[in-house]
Amino acid sequence: MKKLLILCTGNSCRSIIAEALINSFLDGVEAKSSGVKASGRVNSNAKKILESNNIWNDKYHSKTLDTLINEQFDLVVTVCDNAKESCPIFPNSTPILHISFEDPDGKEYEAFEKTYEDIKNILLDKIKIKLEELK
Repeated sequence: MKKLLILCTGNSCRSIIAEALINSFLDGVEAKSSGVKASGRVNSNAKKILESNNIWNDKYHSKTLDTLINEQFDLVVTVCDNAKESCPIFPNSTPILHISFEDPDGKEYEAFEKTYEDIKNILLDKIKIKLEELK
């Protein structure tokens, strides 16, 4: 089982959506998410888009990085530029994959639908490729 950390700024939208998509659609991969400045909440529209696609799980919640920093990850994925710039150094030189997605926070529900589709259609394939490279 490969372990991934999905990192963004607030851990309320993009990283939560990515965590749910990875856990639902990538076999042999377990994802957790965190924020470099976690908001402490899951955006209601992020939860709604995951529920409407039947991949919401009550274990998904906004977490601070310090709650996960001692875990071993095979890959860290940053989904916003701020997280990329603020990404801490992980033990064992954990590889980092960066793909920035527009933040839907504060926007209409349609922005969350777009973010969901972008993450599903772009990020999942990039993660598969990266994990193959790391074998």
